[in-house]
Amino acid sequence: MILYIAEKPSMARAIAAVLPKPQHKDTGCIRLANGDVISWCIGHLLEQAEPQDYNPDYKRWQAAHLPIIPQQWLLKERKSARQQLSILQTLIKQADMLVHAGDPDREGQLLVDEVIAWCKVPKAKRDNVKRLLINDLNPAAIRQALKQQQPNSNFVPLSTSALARSRADWLYGLNMTRAYTLRGQVAGYQGVLSVGRVQTPLLGLVVRRDLEIASFNSATFYQVQAELQTNNGSTFNAQWQPSVACEPYQDSEGRIILKALAEKVQRAVKGQPAEVIRVQQQDKKHYAPLPYSLSALQIDAAKAYGFSAQQVLNSCQQLYERHKLITYPRSDCRYLPTAHFSEAGKVGQAITANEPTLETALAGANLKLKSKAWDDSKVAAHHAIIPTAKTLSGNRLDATERKLYALIARQYLMQFYPACTFTDSTVEIRIVGGCFVAKARKKLQAGWKALLPAASNNESGKTAATDTEPPLQPGLPELQPGDQLLCSDSVLLEKQTQPPAPFTDASLLSAMTGIARYVTNPQIKRILKDTDGLGTEATRSGIIELLFKRNFLQREGRHIRATIAGKALIAALPPEASLPDMTAQWEAGLNNICQREQSYQSFMQPLTTNLQQLIRQAGAVIPQGLGSGQPKKWTKKTTKKRVVFTGSDKKTASKPRPHRGKVTPRHGAASGTKAATTV
Repeated sequence: MILYIAEKPSMARAIAAVLPKPQHKDTGCIRLANGDVISWCIGHLLEQAEPQDYNPDYKRWQAAHLPIIPQQWLLKERKSARQQLSILQTLIKQADMLVHAGDPDREGQLLVDEVIAWCKVPKAKRDNVKRLLINDLNPAAIRQALKQQQPNSNFVPLSTSALARSRADWLYGLNMTRAYTLRGQVAGYQGVLSVGRVQTPLLGLVVRRDLEIASFNSATFYQVQAELQTNNGSTFNAQWQPSVACEPYQDSEGRIILKALAEKVQRAVKGQPAEVIRVQQQDKKHYAPLPYSLSALQIDAAKAYGFSAQQVLNSCQQLYERHKLITYPRSDCRYLPTAHFSEAGKVGQAITANEPTLETALAGANLKLKSKAWDDSKVAAHHAIIPTAKTLSGNRLDATERKLYALIARQYLMQFYPACTFTDSTVEIRIVGGCFVAKARKKLQAGWKALLPAASNNESGKTAATDTEPPLQPGLPELQPGDQLLCSDSVLLEKQTQPPAPFTDASLLSAMTGIARYVTNPQIKRILKDTDGLGTEATRSGIIELLFKRNFLQREGRHIRATIAGKALIAALPPEASLPDMTAQWEAGLNNICQREQSYQSFMQPLTTNLQQLIRQAGAVIPQGLGSGQPKKWTKKTTKKRVVFTGSDKKTASKPRPHRGKVTPRHGAASGTKAATTV
């Protein structure tokens, strides 16, 4: 008997759909006509043991216990998954051969591997386990994957890397969270001060941005704009470019800050002759953006619709598992295998059936045009998120799912459009010895940009990239060096420097994926450029939501700001805990494990040594300015007709809902360890 172990029931059903019939649905599995069986996990069936599982004394949070470092790591059954784990144990014993069908990523590899290890599979059977890699739940893709199974032993380094990450996050998150929560209690804070390898540097980004905004002092600067007229009456604008002699009157960004100087230039050039000194024209091409990874989709969806990262992930999971309209959504890749290119016609037909608004987009596509997205060398375990060849039947999409499907489908169709071509022109003009510059962009062929909404497709009137560059104009007259012009008018522009913008869902996700931009150390910057950034495709949305849940972040419209508690926590932590440098070092090590260039022990040992130092530092700190961290207090007030619960803000409020099931105490000294094990 062959036993296929899928990561989740939806994957198991998709595999069963292409295997021999008739089939019998049994408890926790599907039995095939040929005697083979398909079963599944429900996410992680096992979880890291809690501190009290190692020592009952650890249930109470005490500084004397820290750092808690297990000598022999333990896993335990998830209570909600106990029945399914028992079913798998029985089936694994009965099976002659096992097929690992976890998701094609680091976490998916570990998830099934740890079940096989837990069931104490004999070495001979374990050595023969096969690996089934599925990116796409369409039957054709699954049949192809079944033909391309590999030995599971090829993926041992991937599993080891995931195990190292899991244990390292447990060690760091649990110990640092307990240490700072206990110190927070000394300061009167009654909430959990969770610290994690990813969540805390992310919070640090927001805190530092908020501090930049708060400490920003706006300054006035000046520009001079000349209106120029050609001999045939055409007009255009050019912006003054200060010379080296003006440097004493400029700020560090090259902006003129002395009004009298700008006024003098404005008066001097008005009505004066001008001469074209240099004309530069350059034809350029912008190729279509690659298909989406999860983070790229989350960023675009936040910009277009204001969706949170978690909203996008949840809806994409529905599009993938329930509707089967898109490929694997937790992908960090933006490239496609060349084998997918031949499916373009079927995928295109499905797109127009599922989203009729894209019929015109498909009609204008050249399905024989192959963009740079099709590149086998850049596809690893999973490829970019694209539509499948399935058409929607029965279940209708909700508004969020439909908008996301349309984004994914449009991005896919862009791959079959030519480049957007345009000409950039720069003209340098001399007026009374001063240098003025005009810039313009003329679109030649819209190409893939024809699929963009009109507002985002309009190049004219674009503002300058910096305050010192001239804005882009829609066009310039035909000019040659030596042409004589007239400065018919001149204008003094008085502007204010602007603070950095607060983070939004889109810009915060962009910061996580491009975290290297926020690092000054060249070596760390290089490492982060070569990794996935801060967090992974699968964890970023959850990490952002956790910071809101912990009351470290708050929303102000579309802006994301740090709370008082969030700012105080970052102020109390050592810099290395709130900067992405440690994450970079971890990711480099985890990647080395995947590449068989580093051992598990050589990764874990330095981490435990550093953790002991961090715990000592925590013991010397009392966080300040955290607030109380107390939940609202509810008082019972009885009237003749009803009972009213009044909140601590003295406004009438409804009765709080009672807790169901296990209650997690809010006080750190008694609370469970779930919060501590997050990243």
